[in-house]
Amino acid sequence: MNAENLAIISAGVFFLTGLLTGVWKYQQIMTSEDSSAHPYVDICHRASLLYAFAAILLAKFAEVSQLSNRVELISVGVVVFYFATAITTYLVHGLLKDTDNQLKSPHAMGRLTISSRMISLYMWTLIAAEIGGFLVLFYGVLIAIL
Repeated sequence: MNAENLAIISAGVFFLTGLLTGVWKYQQIMTSEDSSAHPYVDICHRASLLYAFAAILLAKFAEVSQLSNRVELISVGVVVFYFATAITTYLVHGLLKDTDNQLKSPHAMGRLTISSRMISLYMWTLIAAEIGGFLVLFYGVLIAIL
């Protein structure tokens, strides 16, 4: 597996998730008294679609980059991993209807409470992984073009 293929497959999974959660969102809108879906159903739908196109961008950057396949694969892999974990978290909150703001204390996941430290750690690793992974690919593209 190379980085470009991983990104393209991920884009397909994210896009399909966005389409399916769009049906879920529509069903909730049509059956709710206020014609709205749960906030995390909406967030999951939108994020999935956006991450699908972001994954295509990663695929193009991996295609142009002149870095080693291993470096590109790790870079794409960490970004895609965090895209997927974010979507999964939104999906779970939408299913459980346990919060309308996952970053507001107390941090609920169904009946579980997640410590603020764990949320903070996850968010900082997400930030570092997504920005860092993309910067590595962008560096590879700049080397190839310049």
